[in-house]
Amino acid sequence: MLVSQILKDKGDLVFTASPQETVGAAAALLHARRVGAMVVVDEAGAIVGILSERDIVRVIAEQGAGALVRPIAACMTRDVVFAQPDEAIDDLLARMTDRRIRHLPVVKAGRLAGIISIGDLVKHKINEALAEADGLKAYIAAG
Repeated sequence: MLVSQILKDKGDLVFTASPQETVGAAAALLHARRVGAMVVVDEAGAIVGILSERDIVRVIAEQGAGALVRPIAACMTRDVVFAQPDEAIDDLLARMTDRRIRHLPVVKAGRLAGIISIGDLVKHKINEALAEADGLKAYIAAG
């Protein structure tokens, strides 16, 4: 299965933030939207980073509660790892495991096309395995 198929199922909605927004405001948005990361874009819409719950926890642990009034740019991950729509799930699972990341923005022709989480990938792998098991059961039952 390809990333493009996952985006067809889940949609291409991506929550974004400006690098100037505060860490506290971003944390509130992550909580309200029930997501674990936001893509950080500049005024032109170019991706400049990604902000995850892990980034927020790290900056608060390092700097204390005062970090909540700092801009996102102070703690976002700047070295963003991307996915392409034509990549296979197994390749992305390996990349995410190796890099210890849970979210990948999907870029198509230089534009943000969606975001996938490790949970999205695992869900599709489980569904794939269940469909295969059902197919095998039907085959065996048909004799």
